[in-house]
Amino acid sequence: MLTTTVCAALSAAGLAIAFLTAWRRRFAAATRLAALALVPVGLAMSGLVGLGGKIGRAVGSWAADLVLKPTVWAGFAVLACAIVLWIIGRAAAARSGSAASRRETRAAEPAAGAPALGASGPPATRQQSAPGRSASDRPASGKAKGKGKGAEPGEDFSDIEAILKKHGI
Repeated sequence: MLTTTVCAALSAAGLAIAFLTAWRRRFAAATRLAALALVPVGLAMSGLVGLGGKIGRAVGSWAADLVLKPTVWAGFAVLACAIVLWIIGRAAAARSGSAASRRETRAAEPAAGAPALGASGPPATRQQSAPGRSASDRPASGKAKGKGKGAEPGEDFSDIEAILKKHGI
């Protein structure tokens, strides 16, 4: 009786944590947590918890319960649901990509405001590319085309002015 209570409490706590994880919109992780939370109650219902002690008598009693009690079959159904939820959670995580691989990709890309390695000249005169755009994809400004190194100082801040105007500053 105590074993069933402990298993039910563990499952309830695990399902609460899975709910909070889903509330944070991490559904793949929440699915895996729910699968793990169902395991203790599934084991308790199926009678697989507490088979210690006198093994011969316990196994014989469990086999008789397997045939005669529907709760044992329901316990195996809960364990099967846990396995299915675990597989679905793993597939969803693999499909969306792992967080570690996304962090590595972000770390490999230079920051938008950081100067590129090997770039020469002052930072205000270099053109920064947006992530995912190459230099050939950027639209060239009409003012900077005809002028070389003698560009007016006001043109250096045109992109900054555009950002400030966009945000209403």
